[in-house]
Amino acid sequence: MDEILLVDDESGLLEILQITLNKEGFTNIHTASTGLQAIELVKKYSFDLIILDIMLPDIDGLEVCRQVRLESNALILFLTAKDEDTDKIIGLTVGGDDYITKPFNPLEIVARVKAHLRRQKRSSSSLRRETPLTIWKLSKNVRVVKESGQIIVNKKEIDCPAKEFELLIFLCEHPNRIFSVRQLYQYVWGELSLGDDKTIAVHISRLRKKIECDPKNPTILINSRGLGYKLLLSDNGGEH
Repeated sequence: MDEILLVDDESGLLEILQITLNKEGFTNIHTASTGLQAIELVKKYSFDLIILDIMLPDIDGLEVCRQVRLESNALILFLTAKDEDTDKIIGLTVGGDDYITKPFNPLEIVARVKAHLRRQKRSSSSLRRETPLTIWKLSKNVRVVKESGQIIVNKKEIDCPAKEFELLIFLCEHPNRIFSVRQLYQYVWGELSLGDDKTIAVHISRLRKKIECDPKNPTILINSRGLGYKLLLSDNGGEH
């Protein structure tokens, strides 16, 4: 059963989310009303997904996310105010996988949760079934190993959150092909209309910092203006 953590200082909102998720079959749900409580729970339990409000009474959700990433690779969905675009971008930058804007319909939360968990399970199942290692050589010093979930740069493994890695794998599996932001969100996040340009752009930016020699002048993850993104890979870039 999936373990879910809800973090918000509004007790009524926590209750509504918990009831709604319970009705959809999610029964292993923990709640926290402060950032410090959330961090302590992450140390005790292995969560699959965390819904995390940015505005908390002690430490903000962005700092909670930074500390959670030291302990867990759980999917993190931020709750943000409607007009706080800066918080959305920073949230994705520090390790969040997606965000949901307040006010929201609880059924939207359920849709997001199901989509993210479904996608994560598909990836895990696929990795278990495949036996030979699939390795992409993105440049002289950068390799990506699908089955072991590794990005190796200059012979050192680089930490990478799950959704970032899924996006990179998808682009490696479809090299030299342009995908629009809408297509990438659909294929990697699992839903057609629940994301926007910022989610993809921030994840691409974070990946560039990991695999590009000069992230400001990328040669691997390319943005074709007005069209989308593509990963450039030579004919001999894939190894098995």
